[in-house]
Amino acid sequence: VQLQASGGGLVQAGGSLRLSCAASGRTFSSYGMGWFRQAPGKEREFVAGIGWRGGVTKYADSPKGRFTISRDNAKNTVYLQMNSLKPEDTAVYYCAASRNLFGASTAEEYDYWGQGTQVTVSS
Repeated sequence: VQLQASGGGLVQAGGSLRLSCAASGRTFSSYGMGWFRQAPGKEREFVAGIGWRGGVTKYADSPKGRFTISRDNAKNTVYLQMNSLKPEDTAVYYCAASRNLFGASTAEEYDYWGQGTQVTVSS
């Protein structure tokens, strides 16, 4: 599976962005999907995950209630809607695919990674 993330950019605090991650191949619906982020000088951290059908989602505590993960299996795409953005959300955001059908929450459970898209939130 090859993953291509897009949709990052510069936004003011309180604003919104929607990230997209397009997957190649015909087996997209066979994977749980997730979003991670990595800020400068910090380790990569889990943001959100979604199961293969979209019915199961999980979030890290920080973005919970502000971010929404979703997927469209017909379009081989997973999304991350980010609202009420804060400066501490500034990071490179990565999408990833996991053989865990229910969406894993640790990086070790993900098998394929996209290239990342930069999100910068100004105060």
